Amino acid sequence: MGMTMTQKILAAHAGLDAVTAGQLIEAELDLALANDITAPVAIKEMEKVGGHVKYRDRVALVMDHFTPNKDIKAACQVKCTRAFAQREGVEHFFDVGQMGIEHALLPERGLVGAGDCVIGADSHTCTYGALGAFSTGVGSTDLAAGMMTAKCWFKVPAALRFVLRGALPPFVTGKDLILHIIGVIGVDGALYKSMEFTGEGVAALSMDDRFTVCNMAIEAGAKNGIFPVDQQTLDYMRGRFSRPVKIYEADADAVYERTYEIDLAALKPTVAFPHLPENTKTQWEPLPIDQVVIGSCTNGRISDLRQAAEVLRGRTVANNVRCIVIPATQEVYLQALREGLLETFVRAGAVVSTPTCGPCLGGHMGILADHERCVSTTNRNFVGRMGHTTSEIYLASPYTAAASAGAGRLATAEEVIK
Repeated sequence: MGMTMTQKILAAHAGLDAVTAGQLIEAELDLALANDITAPVAIKEMEKVGGHVKYRDRVALVMDHFTPNKDIKAACQVKCTRAFAQREGVEHFFDVGQMGIEHALLPERGLVGAGDCVIGADSHTCTYGALGAFSTGVGSTDLAAGMMTAKCWFKVPAALRFVLRGALPPFVTGKDLILHIIGVIGVDGALYKSMEFTGEGVAALSMDDRFTVCNMAIEAGAKNGIFPVDQQTLDYMRGRFSRPVKIYEADADAVYERTYEIDLAALKPTVAFPHLPENTKTQWEPLPIDQVVIGSCTNGRISDLRQAAEVLRGRTVANNVRCIVIPATQEVYLQALREGLLETFVRAGAVVSTPTCGPCLGGHMGILADHERCVSTTNRNFVGRMGHTTSEIYLASPYTAAASAGAGRLATAEEVIK
């Protein structure tokens, strides 16, 4: 019986010739990740048993959720993590001035790559599947064990296959693709399964599109999302990723629980209405909004900012709307500065923030009041996710978010630009 991409990576890291769905294994880790919220919990667990980091170069600690610190508690969380990183000699510690949103920063810095096995104490660690890696979120206790042993146990996931055909039409992005998929299969449609993307349509997706798709695999309940390694992947890693590239391909007779065929050309701008990512629509009645957020580990990369600027250039944010733009990393910020995108946003009436997860999880930099509506390029729209429990979040692409900011209502880029 053949193996999927994910199963091959797990088998290799477990030192086994083959694995099957449902099998329990212990696998060697290439990287263990935590942030300013999850790291302190893991650190306390390590301290209870007198544990230490096994490999200083296989741990990444990224201060991104409440950084720069929003209050005393956040400052203490970061202080705890900073002291741990210094004490243990952690090589990859990112604080103010160096930090970025973790799932954009690690690929950018070449800390993750094809064939890797990665865990992170953050559910959106599945982002790195865009590079052909197995990456998944874990709890802080598992993360503590991973830092101490460079190993983690897994139940090998079964898989769903998504065969992509054609290419995306104008103003339609990877965000629309993954929202469409979640709308079809539901928020538990891939529960503890690997979402594996294949087909000639993969080549038509940019790396940023692939990062976005894999980032939201968890919103369908998946253990991980993963793309095949092609020339685009190799080009992205060149000059960034210094370890040997390991390419794994699914066997022709690999077993998938179900296969979905998706015509990319048939997709439309898609929005997830409150309060679940599966509540997707491509048509809606006029809906006034209060806030727009463009950023996050889902859509804060340079292509996302270019898309938003394309819509807002020469236009202004509606008087009744607050528009917050958050570059995902310092490098993205600098690139956007060089290209004049930040000036476009400011002249349009938006504000530009330092890299942070802030508003995505209702932390800071854009909390919603009661009954307010926000169009956001983030990944979750649960009740109370970005603020008051009566507020509403509409998940969308940067094109749609920027168009909505200009229109003062939920709108598509095609409506605004025409």
